[in-house]
Amino acid sequence: MKLTADDRFAITETIALHGHLFDNGELDRLDELFTPDVVYDVTAVGMGSLHGIPEILRATLELGDGNPLAHHVTNTTITEVGGDYVQTRCKAIAALPGGRCGTATYVDTLRRDSGRWRISHRTVKLHRTQLNGAHAN
Repeated sequence: MKLTADDRFAITETIALHGHLFDNGELDRLDELFTPDVVYDVTAVGMGSLHGIPEILRATLELGDGNPLAHHVTNTTITEVGGDYVQTRCKAIAALPGGRCGTATYVDTLRRDSGRWRISHRTVKLHRTQLNGAHAN
C-alpha cells in the first residue's frame, strides 16, 4: 500500500494527539487514539505491558501525580508500511514533576480502522546511554 500525503498527516496527528489527551486529562477520548485491543508496553518504566484502553486508563489514574506534566513528540518517521498498518518511531520528551525531564523513543504500530489511523501497539524505549553506547574503536 502506498501512503498518501493525507495518510501521513493523519498518522502524525494521531501520534501528537497522545500528549494532548493525556496532558489535558481528556481520558474519556482514548478511543480516538487507541484501538480497543491496544498493547501499550511501558516495561521500560516499570509498568509492564498494558492491554486494552481500560487497563491504560486504570494505570494512568493509579500513577496519579507520577504522570508526566507534559508529553512532547518529534522526529516522527514511518519505518514500515503494509496493508492497513504502519510502523513508526518518534522521539518523546516528557516534562516530569520536580523540574526533571526524560526522553524516550515511541515505537508504534498504527492501524487504519473505519478510515481512521489509531495506535494498536506502542513500546516506550528509554534512553540511558548517549549514542546508544556507540564509541570509537
